[in-house]
Amino acid sequence: MARSIDVHAHILPEDTIRALAQASPRVAPHLIRQASGAWIMQIDGRTVQNPMPPEMWDVALRLADMDRHRVDVQLVCPNVQTFFYGEEAGLGAECAAIQNEGIAALVKAHPGRFLGLGTLPMQDPARAADELHRIIGKLGLYGVQIGSNVNDRNLDDPALAPVWEAANDLRAFILVHPHGTIVPGDRLASYYMRNFVGLPFETTMAGASLVFGGVLERYPDMTVCLCHAGGFVPYQAGRFMHAGNVRPEAKLHLTESAEQSLGRLYFDTITHSPRTLKFLVESVGADRVLLGSDYPFDMGNVDCVARVEAAGLSDADCAKVLGGRVKELLRLQ
Repeated sequence: MARSIDVHAHILPEDTIRALAQASPRVAPHLIRQASGAWIMQIDGRTVQNPMPPEMWDVALRLADMDRHRVDVQLVCPNVQTFFYGEEAGLGAECAAIQNEGIAALVKAHPGRFLGLGTLPMQDPARAADELHRIIGKLGLYGVQIGSNVNDRNLDDPALAPVWEAANDLRAFILVHPHGTIVPGDRLASYYMRNFVGLPFETTMAGASLVFGGVLERYPDMTVCLCHAGGFVPYQAGRFMHAGNVRPEAKLHLTESAEQSLGRLYFDTITHSPRTLKFLVESVGADRVLLGSDYPFDMGNVDCVARVEAAGLSDADCAKVLGGRVKELLRLQ
């Protein structure tokens, strides 16, 4: 197995875009080239990504970047703009299936370079559980990427139990990606703060809900990885544990300590800082930190391998983070 495995890389193949358009022209992604040469993506007449890197669909460009930056394998997943949680459940399920089949086809076409994570119609947990069984049992994917909330419901919502039961039974890999921001009004409108403040906050809310809602305690056999180094979770873990010790509200759904559930979370390496990455590894352990790039977006780390190597980790910890640990989690040969 290859040395470096990037667990956080997005993709939207052109065949998938065409298939989504056949399913519903209204929700189909439209790629529009600007006079500058850059691309944007629109859905239902609204710009949802600007710019949209062509590496999102151009596999040759992607492979060249992977080779240049010594990323041997990407665990590819869909784009957050195509979760379609707000759509009617039947259409959401169809759109999820299309994307999952597209990723499975890509993995089959490029053995050794790509592994796959799918997406689920989380607005219908029963269908989502069925699709999770299908993509792991039939399509050969390793799990799914899900949003940090489902139509403004936190991930500890009791209605989502079928998804967690299936993920636990399948020992699935779950990548939790921030999706929207819950801060009201326009306080994050300036300076691109909706991304670099709002998204880590979303991830923090998701992680806290999974911990204090008892989800990680009840379903310990699934692997849950928080994107963007966990938002603020690893850096406020002491405050979380303190709340778990002194506040009855924080203990409501837990029979074990909050520290134990926090210890079940995994984190990607996207910290944008060698010192912060070293702190993360020292705080949670190299077994809980997995290489990630957020490829191909500008707020990601295309040079993710070099950033891990620059963090001052021991050789053993570096090897775990770059791919050794995820190889164990995915049970790769």
